[in-house]
Amino acid sequence: MLKTALVALALLLAISTVAQNTVLPATFVPNADIQAFIDALPRDAVSDKPIRSVDVGGYHVAVYGVFRPKSVRQEANRHDTKVTEIYYILDGNATLVTGGALPEAKQLAPGSTTFQSTRIDGGTARRVSKGDVVVIPGHTPHWFSEQDGDLRYLIFRPDPESRIALK
Repeated sequence: MLKTALVALALLLAISTVAQNTVLPATFVPNADIQAFIDALPRDAVSDKPIRSVDVGGYHVAVYGVFRPKSVRQEANRHDTKVTEIYYILDGNATLVTGGALPEAKQLAPGSTTFQSTRIDGGTARRVSKGDVVVIPGHTPHWFSEQDGDLRYLIFRPDPESRIALK
C-alpha cells in the first residue's frame, strides 16, 4: 500500500513538473491585422470584438479591437468579474471616468456580469488620447463621458476564470 502511494505521488510530481515546464507558443498579431480588423467594424455602433483569445497556461488572455463613434452615447459600465481591462488608445481623445458608483445600475441581460447606468457618481475623470494606457480592474465602474471624435483602441483582457472563448 505504501509502495503504491509513493508511486502515485512520484507520478503526480512528475506530471506537475512537466506541466510547469511546458513552454506555450507566443501569439503575434501584426499591426496591419489590427488596423484592418478595426477598420472593418461598423461605424454606426460601439464595437468591442475579439481579435485573439489564447490560453496562456491556466487562464485566458484576449485582445479586443474597439471602434467607438462619437455619435453613439455609451452607458457607464461595471463588470462584476475578475477580468481586468487594459485600454490602449490607438486614436482619438476622450474623457474616461473610472471608479465611483453606478446609480440605478441595471444588468445588461439576464445572467450577464455587466451592469450599466447613465452616469457614474463620484468617479475620477481623466483625459485619454493616443498612446495612453488605462488599467481597469474587474468591479470598477468606467465610462467615456465625452469624446472629441471617434475612438479606436485595444482592450487586453486577462481572464483568470477562463470564461472568454478562445479565438
